[in-house]
Amino acid sequence: MRNRIQESQQQKSVRDLKIGESGEIASLNDPEMALKLLEMGCIPGTPVKLSSKAPFGDPVTIIVNDYTLSLRLDEAETILLK
Repeated sequence: MRNRIQESQQQKSVRDLKIGESGEIASLNDPEMALKLLEMGCIPGTPVKLSSKAPFGDPVTIIVNDYTLSLRLDEAETILLK
């Protein structure tokens, strides 16, 4: 478990993207949130782009499969990138 936590701390998440930056979803690191994110199209291997951030940084808006999604920062942090 500790190795997984250390690995996720080193891996970039959607939360770390700057506006306009893109990445590819590698995994979802929160089992409770994973089903919700999968249903919204956040599937490993799918490109994701950070579209905007609210004035205080929360929520963020991402584009996945031509869909625009608004996520809280804690949700965005669970989407790990390659």
